Amino acid sequence: MSTSSRLDHAFLNAPLLPLSNRSRYVLMSDCHRGMGNSSDNFLKNQHLYFAALEHYYRQGFTYIELGDGDELWENRSMKNIIDIHSNVFWLFEQFYQEDRLYLLYGNHDIVKKKKRVRTLFPTLTFYEGIILTTDLLPGNRSRVSLYLTHGHQASLLNSTLWPISRFLVRYVWCPLENLGVLDPTSAAKNYHIKSKCEVRLNQWAEKNHYILIAGHTHRPILPAEPSSYYNTGSCVHPRCITCIEIERQSMTLVKWTMNARIDRTLYVAREVIAGPVPLIRPQSSL
Repeated sequence: MSTSSRLDHAFLNAPLLPLSNRSRYVLMSDCHRGMGNSSDNFLKNQHLYFAALEHYYRQGFTYIELGDGDELWENRSMKNIIDIHSNVFWLFEQFYQEDRLYLLYGNHDIVKKKKRVRTLFPTLTFYEGIILTTDLLPGNRSRVSLYLTHGHQASLLNSTLWPISRFLVRYVWCPLENLGVLDPTSAAKNYHIKSKCEVRLNQWAEKNHYILIAGHTHRPILPAEPSSYYNTGSCVHPRCITCIEIERQSMTLVKWTMNARIDRTLYVAREVIAGPVPLIRPQSSL
């Protein structure tokens, strides 16, 4: 199965969510929530993430996670991850009770495809793709659809052959990472693989005249001009987390980081990196 076929399949039965001037969505990806040990890359940014998530809850945003929310290649137990990061899942439950929580799976938590987190969300479905569209609005003249997925479909090793990759990460690269050796097969850590994935994702979006928003590569992308491909970045950057806000039919790339006031007190700050960029459907080249 090719990259194009895998991406097509991701949206075959994707749920449709409304996209209007009143819509408020925040898109995050690649949290890699772990077990609270030295391999838990989420641990260093958990305070930034929780502060951002609390902000979006209070502001009425719908939270959409584009995969790799939980690190289930290095870890076997989802229950242990929930216990360690109980504050996050408590807030998830508040979103869930108000129908403002949508979780996609990526390659590192692809087991969610067949396994639900029943301890917290008994009716929650984990999707491979979601479509935000104005087509659900009666009388709408400007049709725009955003295709959301993790982006691992651009890599054979991280999609079709994911059991092999999981084995290598769990038993080879994870122990070596603790010694300072980076995983050369990771799109997030290998520049060549990262660029190749981005090219494939962009080509699929341009070919189909879609607006595609993904994660996976951990590199945030939101060009100043309307484009076919965008990326949320990740929640495991060294000193910040990044995400894409969708509001008033525009996209804004923001980062949340720790700043200091003049009196040396620390606070979690929201900073705009790029945007807002209006949502404009890519034009056909034909």
